[in-house]
Amino acid sequence: MSRDRLIFVTNDDGYMSKGFSAMVELASEFGEVIAIAPERVQSGMSQAITINQPLFLRLAEQREGVTIYAFSGTPVDCSKIAFDHLFSERRVDLVLSGINHGSNAAINVMYSGTMGAAIEGSLYDVPSIGLSLDDHSADADFEGAVKYGREVIASVLEAADRLPRPLCLNVNVPRCAASEIQGIRLCRQTRGFWREDFFEREDPSGRKYFWLTGAFQNIEPNSEDTDEWALAHRYVAVVPVQTDMTDYRVLKSLDGVL
Repeated sequence: MSRDRLIFVTNDDGYMSKGFSAMVELASEFGEVIAIAPERVQSGMSQAITINQPLFLRLAEQREGVTIYAFSGTPVDCSKIAFDHLFSERRVDLVLSGINHGSNAAINVMYSGTMGAAIEGSLYDVPSIGLSLDDHSADADFEGAVKYGREVIASVLEAADRLPRPLCLNVNVPRCAASEIQGIRLCRQTRGFWREDFFEREDPSGRKYFWLTGAFQNIEPNSEDTDEWALAHRYVAVVPVQTDMTDYRVLKSLDGVL
């Protein structure tokens, strides 16, 4: 472990989550850790930022090699204040976001605050990794996520000078015992979508409200090069992601139409 390295850690489940604590401890194996995480759960916030209210940053914990802040903003706000305020005169070697309680495979990467913060970090030309476990339980077993997260982090740091930028990896770990994980697979994002249900209910005051639920529709369940297939077969899925949302296939098809 090199104290010369600076590792930034964040998440979307809040600074009190078990997954965040596991990520901080894992990150501390590789360098000095400065962490900023939301005061409360911010799941599903994607790339949201705060623009119409004040933000509050407070020191939550400090010990040798580890400094943790709680922040009133979104996960992306956490990344932004880190790089534009705390780290304005320091070089960051790696961004780690997570460990998320729940998978961020497939289309979930679009909604994830964990991945939103990781992607934001990559825009500062720093290698970034979003690490998620396919288990939403508050008391989930993170042994496998830590074990394989350690392997991915070590590999990225070793190859950092040779890898292209921006670099952001979406790493998802299956819900099973660490000993049952089959290994790591480089994958592409599964094509699929969510179909939601809104349950209409009534509060004690007689006001109607809605509660969101739904199910993921995997339209290519047998494609062995996808992240959902990897997770279903107990592999750690690693997907490089980018912010360029241009559909080049459609762009080419539109030539001569518009």
